[in-house]
Amino acid sequence: MFKISALFLGLATVCGGLAHAGLASGGAQDPAAIVAQAQEFLRKQALIYPGTPQITIDASRLENLPACSQLQFSLPSGGHLRSRLSVGVHCLAPEPWTSYVQASISIQGTYYVPARNLNPGEALGPENLDARQTDLLSLPPDTVIDPAQLLGRIARHRLIAGAPIKGNGLRDPQSILRGQTVRLEARGNGFVASSEGKAVQGGAPGSQIQVRTATGRIVTGTIVDGATVSVMM
Repeated sequence: MFKISALFLGLATVCGGLAHAGLASGGAQDPAAIVAQAQEFLRKQALIYPGTPQITIDASRLENLPACSQLQFSLPSGGHLRSRLSVGVHCLAPEPWTSYVQASISIQGTYYVPARNLNPGEALGPENLDARQTDLLSLPPDTVIDPAQLLGRIARHRLIAGAPIKGNGLRDPQSILRGQTVRLEARGNGFVASSEGKAVQGGAPGSQIQVRTATGRIVTGTIVDGATVSVMM
């Protein structure tokens, strides 16, 4: 009788444990886990910025969500960080669902501005750039933050002292301008011939542009440097 009772007691303990596990797996998702994973997701997105992000997540909409064993996060369309944004929270298993959390982010870091007004055609160097501190996410879109992408670049148009520098305001010093006279290198099987032409389009090294030859023919070639376009025959 004692052995039978012990056996029933052991079965009851096992069944109780299974019921408890089922209740836990089917219960509510822990909001703190979502917040922690959302913060880590945003920290990884912020690695492209030279600064330390401060992230705040609003957890007010995370109550009573079904338990999830596989969470995935996404940024809004466009995929760019902003000071305030809505982060998608997607459960992949066991039952799919989607929710959103509001996040506030600031990244204090360094960016560079012209120390004086720069005219079109001037090169950017350490002598004509000043460092500034700000929340990098508050800068206008397309602002160049990395100094390596500024030094040696050429101003396309007038750059105002103290104003953020945008990428579309700069060009590679080895780029070719529309209307520029260039050397055409025609390459074929066992020969190389050169001539002059006029660029119909502008571009940076490695990009393809159209060039009008001295005879008026339009050819397509690849920019080699600031004066040369290679054409494969």
